[in-house]
Amino acid sequence: MEKIIKINTVDFYNKLRGVETLNPLVSVLDLSKANSLPEETFNFGLYAIYLKELKCGELRYGRSTYDYQEGTLVCVAPGQIMQVHARPETVAPKGWALVFHPDLIKGTLLGKHIQEYNFFSYDSNEALHLSEKEKHIVMDCFLKIQDELEQNIDKHSKTLIASNIELFLNYCTRFYDRQFITRDNANKGILERFESILNNYFSSDKPQKIGLPSVAWCAEEMNLSANYFGDLIKRETGTSPQEYIQSKVINIAKEMIFDIDKSISEIAYDLGFKYPQHFTRLFKQKVGVSPNIYRTQN
Repeated sequence: MEKIIKINTVDFYNKLRGVETLNPLVSVLDLSKANSLPEETFNFGLYAIYLKELKCGELRYGRSTYDYQEGTLVCVAPGQIMQVHARPETVAPKGWALVFHPDLIKGTLLGKHIQEYNFFSYDSNEALHLSEKEKHIVMDCFLKIQDELEQNIDKHSKTLIASNIELFLNYCTRFYDRQFITRDNANKGILERFESILNNYFSSDKPQKIGLPSVAWCAEEMNLSANYFGDLIKRETGTSPQEYIQSKVINIAKEMIFDIDKSISEIAYDLGFKYPQHFTRLFKQKVGVSPNIYRTQN
């Protein structure tokens, strides 16, 4: 069985990297002055953000292997697994890392909204590629946190550090929005592919065997993480993938309702609903009337 090393404290992580712990809940590391992580599999109990400025080995995270390029930002959340593989030609890492314990942000505004930063759940091949200007902004945030860590800890320390981390994450949200736009070629046809996957799904026997298609299943079919897929669809359509799937289901249902040889319950089962009343509830919510009334009116 593969050995997995758990990283549950900032101090343990710092010891792996050979750096001093200035605060038990947060650390900023200059990777050119830190030890490389050993070739192991790690289970993170911390939030970790890496800014890599040179190719320095291979990171396997989620389903993909990723070769770091200059100015690449990768985010890891507690509970995620990361594998590190060095290469023979590996050079000393250059870049920065920010790690912080979930306890740091408890009771803060950031703690209430941390789940809204979807990029912590993106796969590594969906990492953020930074421009020179964006790298300077990221570095400024890191250095402000580092400067605060070098001060004596007082009643303001936690608030100031958490606020700077939140500012940094808000910049990351902006940079990802920019990346969605500038990488239109890479994302081109995302909506068409999504539509095709749904069409193929509902023209097969999958609804009866599996049920309604989930967002996670659709993302898997498109080789994307669920959150990255969700953000792309939201940007393209203004609605979430779940809402898009529901609209697709209702459009197909409207056609099926005209087949008077089938009961509403049969239509519900054919579409993948486990219980007909769930179909009726969704239909009424989206259309304004029940399936039976819609059939009668039309």
